[in-house]
Amino acid sequence: MISAFLVLAIGTCLANSLVPEKEKDPKYWRDQAQQTLKHALGLQKLNTNVAKNVIMFLGDGMGVSTVTAARILKGQLHHNTGEETKLEMDKFPFVALSKTYNTNAQVPDSAGTATAYLCGVKANEGTVGVSAATERTRCNTTQGNEVTSILRWAKDAGKSVGIVTTTRVNHATPSAAYAHSADRDWYSDNEMPPEALSQGCKDIAYQLMHNIRDIDVIMGGGRKYMYPKNRTDVEYEMDEKARGTRLDGLNLIDIWKSFKPKHKHSHFVWNRTELLKLDLYAVDYLLGLFEPGDMQYELNRNNVTDPSLSEMVGVAIQVLRKNPKGFFLLVEGGRIDHGHHEGKAKQALHEAVEMDQAIGLADNMTSLQDTLTVVTADHSHVFTFGGYTPRGNSIFGLAPMLSDTDKKPFTAILYGNGPGYKVVGGERENVSMVDYAHNNYQAQSAVPLRHETHGGEDVAVFAKGPMAHLLHGVHEQNYIPHVMAYAACIGANLNHCTQASSAGSPAPGALLLLLALLPLGSLF
Repeated sequence: MISAFLVLAIGTCLANSLVPEKEKDPKYWRDQAQQTLKHALGLQKLNTNVAKNVIMFLGDGMGVSTVTAARILKGQLHHNTGEETKLEMDKFPFVALSKTYNTNAQVPDSAGTATAYLCGVKANEGTVGVSAATERTRCNTTQGNEVTSILRWAKDAGKSVGIVTTTRVNHATPSAAYAHSADRDWYSDNEMPPEALSQGCKDIAYQLMHNIRDIDVIMGGGRKYMYPKNRTDVEYEMDEKARGTRLDGLNLIDIWKSFKPKHKHSHFVWNRTELLKLDLYAVDYLLGLFEPGDMQYELNRNNVTDPSLSEMVGVAIQVLRKNPKGFFLLVEGGRIDHGHHEGKAKQALHEAVEMDQAIGLADNMTSLQDTLTVVTADHSHVFTFGGYTPRGNSIFGLAPMLSDTDKKPFTAILYGNGPGYKVVGGERENVSMVDYAHNNYQAQSAVPLRHETHGGEDVAVFAKGPMAHLLHGVHEQNYIPHVMAYAACIGANLNHCTQASSAGSPAPGALLLLLALLPLGSLF
C-alpha cells in the first residue's frame, strides 16, 4: 500500500505544476490588489437612489462553505482550476453576515428564518408569517400574531410582485411571503390535524390563493396541493404520489383564475414549452406549477417539461418590469438545501451554480441605478471541504492523502452528519471502491442520520444597488427586509421619503447633503 506521505508528496508536486505562470510573478498579485483597491475607493460614492425594483435571491442552505465550493465548481465547469473564479454574487460590492438563529432554536429551520428575512421579525422554528407568540402546531396561537412581509408592503405600494422557487410554491421560504401558519408542513388541508381545521386555520396553498390575490407571478412546484384528493396529475398520470391532496375538494387553480380581473390576461402553465411560448407583453398574471411536489434537481431536469431557475427568473422579470412603479421579486434556489440534506453534495452545488447564473441574468435585465439586489441564505449546513487538496483538484475529488488512522482515502467534501455514514466490515467504507463522482453519491459523514442537518453559523449577505451599503456588518437576520423596504420607500418607515421622490431619484437625505456641499453662489 502507498504510504500517506508518498501520496502527500505526489499531491504537492501536482499542486506546484498547476500554478499558472502569471501567478508566480509578484507583480500579478500587486496589480490585482491595486485594481481592487481602486474599485473599493470608488464605492465611497454611495448609491442613495430610491430602489424602483428589489430582487431577493435566497439560496436555501447556502452557507459560506457552499458558496466557496460552488465558486470552484463553476470555474471547473468552464475548464479552469476554479479557485480564482468569480461567482456573480462575488462581484457585489457590499457583503455582510446574518445571524440565523430562531427565537427558540440555536440552529434554525427555513420557516423561522424566512419570517425573519421577509417579514422583519424573528420567529419560532417551523412557523411562517407569525411572531414568536405563535407556537408550532398550535393553531389557536396564530390569530393576532400574524406579521406581513415585504412582498405585501411592495404590493400595497402599487408595485408588481413575484415568487420564483425550485421547491413547492407553498414550501417554507415562499410561504412566509404570503401565509400565516403555525406549521410550515400544512401544505394543504390533507396535512393538517383535525384540531387545527376545526379551529379555523387554513392550509398554506389555500392562503397562497386567498391572502394576497393579486400576486403577479408565481412559479415553482406544488401542483398536487392545488387539486382535490386523488385527482390524476396532468404529467404523471400513473403516479399515485402525484395526485391531488385536497380534502375540501377545491380546485385552487380555478379559484386563482376567478380572482383575476376580466380585462387582464392571466395564464396558468404546467410545462416549460407552454411557458416559453407565452407572449410576455400580453401577460398580466402568471401561475406556473411545473411539478406535483418540488421541482427536479438541475442535474436531473427534463428540459422539455421543466424550466430552469434562470428561465423562470427571466420570464418573471419581463412580466414584472412592465409596472412603472417597479417590482419586488423573491427567487429561491431551494434545492441546494435538499441536496445537502440527502448528503448529495454534487446536486446541491449544481443547484447553487444554477442560482448564480440566474443572478447574472437578472443583473443583465436590470439597472444598478434603480434595482437593489440582495443575495443571501436562510441557514448553513454541516457541509465542509478540506484535506489539503491541491490547486485545481476536482471539488468532488479525493484528498491527496490517506487517513493516518485507518489508511483509507477520503473525499475533500464531507458532512458532519447525514446518510453518508457507512461501515463496511466494521470499518469506514473505502471510497476508492465506489463512484464518488456520481450525481447522487452521498458524501461520508461523521454521524449517521437519515437526513443531514442545518448548520448554525452566520451566513453571507451580498448586496448591490440603491442603499446596498446599509448591509455592511454583522446583522440580525430580520434586519434585511427593513433595509430593502427603506431603499424602496415601502412599508412603515417612510420618514426619509417624500412625494417628490421618484424611482431612481436620490433619496431626500442625499439631496439635502448635496445642497449643503454646494457653494452658495451655485444655487442662484
